[in-house]
Amino acid sequence: MKFIESIKNVWKIEELRNRIIVTLSLLLVYRFGAQVVLPGIDAAQLSGLADKTDGGLLGLLNAFTGGAFANASVFALGIMPYISASIVVQLMGIAIPYLQKLQKEGASGQKKITQITRWLTIAICLVQAPGYLASLPALGIPQSAFLLGTGGLFYFSSIVILVTGCIFAMWLGEKITDKGIGNGISLLIMVGIIATLPQSFVQEYAARVTESNGGLIMILIELVVWFVIILASIMLVMAVRKIAVQYARRTASGGYERAAAGGSRQYIPLKLNASGVMPIIFAQAIMFVPGLIGGSSFLKDTSAGLWMQTNFSDIFGFWYNVIFALLIIVFTYFYTAITVPTNKMADDLKRSGGFIPGIRPGSETSEYLDKIMSQITLPGSIFLALIAIFPAFIVKLMNVTQGWALFFGGTSLLIMVGVAIDTMQQINSYLLNRHYDGLMKTGKNRKAVA
Repeated sequence: MKFIESIKNVWKIEELRNRIIVTLSLLLVYRFGAQVVLPGIDAAQLSGLADKTDGGLLGLLNAFTGGAFANASVFALGIMPYISASIVVQLMGIAIPYLQKLQKEGASGQKKITQITRWLTIAICLVQAPGYLASLPALGIPQSAFLLGTGGLFYFSSIVILVTGCIFAMWLGEKITDKGIGNGISLLIMVGIIATLPQSFVQEYAARVTESNGGLIMILIELVVWFVIILASIMLVMAVRKIAVQYARRTASGGYERAAAGGSRQYIPLKLNASGVMPIIFAQAIMFVPGLIGGSSFLKDTSAGLWMQTNFSDIFGFWYNVIFALLIIVFTYFYTAITVPTNKMADDLKRSGGFIPGIRPGSETSEYLDKIMSQITLPGSIFLALIAIFPAFIVKLMNVTQGWALFFGGTSLLIMVGVAIDTMQQINSYLLNRHYDGLMKTGKNRKAVA
């Protein structure tokens, strides 16, 4: 009842209501575009492409684009080129002084970084679009499906449309962030992933019930396991280590008194998984490389090449998941090191008159925070790696269909959980600012301030 009352309160706030309507409208546009097939391709002959993208790496790509990849849609590239460009720019910011300078310039610098990311997105699209079009015949689309042939005109027009589709999706994400409830790019990815969930569940239901492969009991067990994994993912996303901080009280003369004389006690929340899903995305990108190397002209017909193609094309295979998990642990440490500025945190704490009890302000505080981050990153990275490879366990132990197994962990589940929590927090802040109960906490309703 409290939750239903909170939902009613959401609709009472005009600004929040308008932002939700804008968000849903733009997401609807994105989902509509995912169904629009590229001009010159017969939509009735795409069943072969859909079968090829039912599982494995292609299934993962198809899930991120919300089925647009399998539909040969104008949004077939999805928003992933923009994500790739953002990652590249972020990594380049570590080594390139110009980007470091822009990062310190505040809003104006961020605006220039955004422009650089957009241009890099176009460059990535210009590489990915021809590759996608060239791979369509090998992915199951017959030559008769190309109504205008596969000549220069088809390639030129399709590349322009695919690049434009990606840029338009990027624009939709930015508008959701500005005019909607925020997290625009993340919401586009989440909606794309959720769009493939009903079809995957129906396929699993048919495999269990229609084919008498466990029946409804197995479906129920799978749903219970899925619910437990979602709870574990929420715990991973929300878990923090609180570092007690004491603030001295400012005196009338401008100096400080120690906290024991009346200062306030607060906490620095250090997240167990400060890197989010980025280590999985990094590791996933690296895992494409061995298969490409194994299929290259140098190793194609050798035993090493065949081994690499066999083991790294199966995302549910043993060696794939062992190396995948190790890469996630390594990238978790790497990404945490570059995104959690312990030196800056220590300097800001010292400037504001705060200190960690028993630790000297300055370099000792920075070293202490570094030590704590190292201690909590290890279990966090292992937990993240286990969730990432859990679909492989589900496939092997419970014989779940590959499409449905992708929702039992990995990037898909963590993105859905992370974005859902962030969106609820955004809505929660609007409710609390209007003196209503939030979605994430119960309590007595307060009257809205006019």
